[in-house]
Amino acid sequence: MPPPIANQIRRLRFEAGEMTQSELAEAIGMTRQTVAAIEAGKYSPSLEAAFRIAQVFGVRLDEVFQWTG
Repeated sequence: MPPPIANQIRRLRFEAGEMTQSELAEAIGMTRQTVAAIEAGKYSPSLEAAFRIAQVFGVRLDEVFQWTG
């Protein structure tokens, strides 16, 4: 069963000049491992972290995360 929250982080990182997971992690104050887990759908971010991720890319929250449940 796929996770109930899908995300576009990998695509957004690529579109942002191939930003690394480490660069995104630093920008939002998290570890690279946490960013990797969120991107892989193994971990759902807190609401604050989700907003920070969207802010880094300059997009709306629903452009990063989608509820699939």
